[in-house]
Amino acid sequence: MATVSRSTNLFPRSVFGILVRIGNVIPGWLLPLLQRLAIASVFFLSGRTKVEGLFTITDSTFFMFESEYQVPLMRSDTAAYLATTAEHIFPILLVLGLFTRVSAAALLVMTFVIQIFVYPDAWPTHLSWAALLIPLIARGGGRLSLDCLLGVPGEREATRPDPVAL
Repeated sequence: MATVSRSTNLFPRSVFGILVRIGNVIPGWLLPLLQRLAIASVFFLSGRTKVEGLFTITDSTFFMFESEYQVPLMRSDTAAYLATTAEHIFPILLVLGLFTRVSAAALLVMTFVIQIFVYPDAWPTHLSWAALLIPLIARGGGRLSLDCLLGVPGEREATRPDPVAL
């Protein structure tokens, strides 16, 4: 009598095999590039809402920092200048892949400040920002970055694939 074996898996092995094969085809430089572009666009577009023309900070920006944003330990006008400048400079550096770790770390600190002092209920959004920034801090901008091209210490090692396959 033949026995029938039932699979207890929710998905057939072939689905996982296909996903693994797709994952193996994705080049290693693509994920850090997408992370850099995704988070840079969030901060840069936010920065652009605070200025007119090339870089004239609007009166409404100063008003928002005085009335709504209220970062402690800093004057509101200073916070407006710092945040607006950071939202322009660090995203541009991320797109270029130049000073990637420093830029990502600066934007992560900014994310924490926004989370703690400005919009504490927006933690799902801030968590997604952190999820894009932390790998950039840990691993750098990837092979398709100026950091790698210029030989920034640690960048070439960080772009190698993990030796342990899961």
